[in-house]
Parts: sequence; structure tokens; C-alpha cells
Amino acid sequence: MTHLKAGDKAPDFKARNQNGEIISLSDYQGKKVILYFYPKDNTPGCTAESCNLNDNYSSWLDKGFEIIGVSPDSEASHLKFIAKHNLGFNLIADTEKEVLEAYGAWGEKKMYGKTYMGVLRTTFVIDENGVIQTVFEKVKTKDHTNQILEALEL
Repeated sequence: MTHLKAGDKAPDFKARNQNGEIISLSDYQGKKVILYFYPKDNTPGCTAESCNLNDNYSSWLDKGFEIIGVSPDSEASHLKFIAKHNLGFNLIADTEKEVLEAYGAWGEKKMYGKTYMGVLRTTFVIDENGVIQTVFEKVKTKDHTNQILEALEL
């Protein structure tokens, strides 16, 4: 579970996107950002979440938002995921889990009685000044856009 909450300054980061380019949160100063953390490219829930955000990407841009996805997958995996689903936004290849840990999105999970470390599916909505507006820890993967719009009353 994340330690960050609405009103906190979002941690800045420098990380590689799918093209190996270094991007940082501060690159988006002056824009609102939907920063979402997901476990793995091309899995059902992660694909549903990414495609739902992407299907509404132009309306997010119209509202002044940029979208950035983060998972521990490699740049090559992200490139394939983007190509397969025609995603229009950056995906961060956080193979060292530095961004995941900074946002509290890497932690203990349980499944079938086993405990293991993994990605805690979480979304942060960050304002133009780098302040967290909203945190989603229970993400509706198939309807994440409406979940965010309703929470922000947009």
C-alpha cells in the first residue's frame, strides 16, 4: 500500500521509456499527469487498463492530461505492447523498480496462500505543479477512465 496521498508532492523520477529515452516527471511541469503502475505487459488486466486509458487518450489530452504507464517490463516488452495495442503514450521500463518503490507501488502481495513481492496496481493523478490530486489503489481496469473522471468530477 502506498504511503503517498492527495496533497503530497509527487516524487520526481528519471527513467527510460520504451525507446530508451530518459524522461522525468519534471518534463511534464505545467501539465496534469495520470501516472499508472501496472504489473505486466500483455496480461488481461493490464491490457484492459492500458487500452481503456488509450481509447480515451485524445480526450485526456484535450483536458490537459498526459498519461505515463510504469511496469518492471523491459523497453523491448513495452515496444511490443505499444505496437500490439497502438498505445499513444510513454511506458516506463522500471526494471530496477526505482520508480515503483518511490511511489510505494512495489510491495507484498498474496495469492493462493503464497506471499511474494510484486507491483501494487496503483494510479496517481498529479496536477500541473507536481502535487498528487488523487490516488487509486483499487483500479477498475476495464473502466479506469470513468473511475478517474468521476473522482475528479470532470
